[in-house]
Amino acid sequence: MSKWIIGLLLFAVVMALLPMRASAQGNFATLQPTFEETGHVPSEAPTTPPPRSTYSEYIDVLALFVALSMASYFALGSRSRRSMMLLSLLCLAYFGFWRQGCVCPVGSVQNIMETITNQSYAVPLAVVLIFALPLLFALFFGRTFCAAVCPLGAIQDVVVLHPVRVPVWVSSVLGLLPHLYLGVSLTLVAGGAGYLICRYDPFVGFFRMSASFPMLVFGIGMLVLGMFVARPYCRFLCPYGVLLNWCSQLSRRHVTITPDECIQCRLCESSCPFDAILPPTPDKQPEPRAKGIRRLAWLLLLLPLLAGGMAFLGSRMAVPLSRLSDTVLLAEQIRLEDLGWVDEATIESDAYRLTKEPVEDLYERALSIRRRIGFCGWFLGGFMGIVIGGRLLSLSMHRRREDYTPHRGECLSCARCFRYCPKSKSGNLES
Repeated sequence: MSKWIIGLLLFAVVMALLPMRASAQGNFATLQPTFEETGHVPSEAPTTPPPRSTYSEYIDVLALFVALSMASYFALGSRSRRSMMLLSLLCLAYFGFWRQGCVCPVGSVQNIMETITNQSYAVPLAVVLIFALPLLFALFFGRTFCAAVCPLGAIQDVVVLHPVRVPVWVSSVLGLLPHLYLGVSLTLVAGGAGYLICRYDPFVGFFRMSASFPMLVFGIGMLVLGMFVARPYCRFLCPYGVLLNWCSQLSRRHVTITPDECIQCRLCESSCPFDAILPPTPDKQPEPRAKGIRRLAWLLLLLPLLAGGMAFLGSRMAVPLSRLSDTVLLAEQIRLEDLGWVDEATIESDAYRLTKEPVEDLYERALSIRRRIGFCGWFLGGFMGIVIGGRLLSLSMHRRREDYTPHRGECLSCARCFRYCPKSKSGNLES
């Protein structure tokens, strides 16, 4: 059975497990707990636009589908970088500034985890479609969502001026951060600690013309860095990119650098600012088969030990991770105030005391969050152990390549390399 069919079946199973409902408040950011529900004011909650009608939400879903279809055609059909750039600017204008970043597959992963772990929460159908469509297209056509549709990627694309190459070992280490960010974010959702991805989105403040000073500095810093390190958020932070990477590696079709035979001119390699093009493997004597089998066997034995050790470490992270919860921070602040260990109250603690809720109830909620995060920490650590072990396994496997080839998972299908390939030009394809 083809690997993309396996991926499609897994995708269908995950979607079938999700309880769904239609909602007039399908904007995922507006579905987070309010002050009345939690009894405290979130310190860094993102300013959200007002809820839209169900009709408007499905217009957004339709726009997402059309944009993904166009990006896939420009990448695999017309092979047009010019068209891809125009589509990217249109998506930045619509999904970014017009919709204020709230048609967001990147943040929707939190809603999916919420509906899996919280029986009282049913994810709106529009959010499920927003989450699923880019992954479905990635299964068939690669990461065309990243190529031109994602507003977070588009705003970084417009500032790329003089990209430099990131050393391979640095890129490999930083490439673990999106997996960690994804794991921590889902752990916090499962623990009832809030939506980390939405809170620390570096660009949503620009889209909504409203952001706290630290987040404004963070966003500006990412754009300045993006002038020299192309798309730093997409490559080294984006949690949704982890899922797109996995789906893209199973994709039925994927962009190729040239529509014809590769002449190994290396122009594509120098034109890719994301270092996503794999060079041909050196023509050398292969290592003895027995040696490769022994190394693989040792790594397979190491994998469960690594996963188990990391799982234990993750379970020990309950206290620092729980402090990412506003409820836990508030409980600690109230406790310090009651013990007289701090001189001044905070705005959040003053607001909480006005609710007249017994402080014991706040402490119990905070302890519940900490216990749940500690339990979920086992899965977070095990996940990271498997990711690191998988990287080691991948590095130990030698695949022979005769031509320059896009990395099926890390290539963003942006079509930059098409403009430089002599074979694309000679084939009278638009560049």
